[in-house]
Amino acid sequence: MADSSNIEQVTERVERLLLRYEELQRTNALLTTEVHSLQTERDSLKSRLHAARARVDALLDRLPEAKQGSSSHAA
Repeated sequence: MADSSNIEQVTERVERLLLRYEELQRTNALLTTEVHSLQTERDSLKSRLHAARARVDALLDRLPEAKQGSSSHAA
């Protein structure tokens, strides 16, 4: 009888471990999807940042140079 009880305990434990393993696989798949989504969002934000910096640089280049010692404004 002891052998039968031990086998049942081991069987139950193995079944619990298998369920936990399946849960972890599902969680991992969800996290992997989330990581890919965040990477895509990060790449998009980096692209937008670079574009915004380029626009700011272009605007700065269009500003007239400040002249020292002169009170007249460039036209």
